[in-house]
Amino acid sequence: MEKKNLAQYQEYVDNKFTKRIVFKEEDNVIFLLNFAPGAELPTHKHPRANVYILVLEGAGEVTCNGQPSAVAKGDVLHITGDEEFSYRSGESSSSLYVVLTKTPNENYAKNV
Repeated sequence: MEKKNLAQYQEYVDNKFTKRIVFKEEDNVIFLLNFAPGAELPTHKHPRANVYILVLEGAGEVTCNGQPSAVAKGDVLHITGDEEFSYRSGESSSSLYVVLTKTPNENYAKNV
């Protein structure tokens, strides 16, 4: 067993987001995306992968295939590799706990 505390991965930078890898094994990766107020994750997709997102802290808006949806702490999302999505944080900082299965390539499993 390996135990970690997510608080150590919550790092906020003004006007942008951070990505902190929590676990990485084979073609699966678990990470936190941390957003300063108003920071955005641009529209993208993860071909042949599945994305599971838990809103760990804060609130914001996910746009999936052009459809916006408000999300808040405790909401859980499943996004398939064929769906394009983006995220924008609300008026306070937010953190998303992300499980990405079948990562398309190694670049998806790096800190940014």
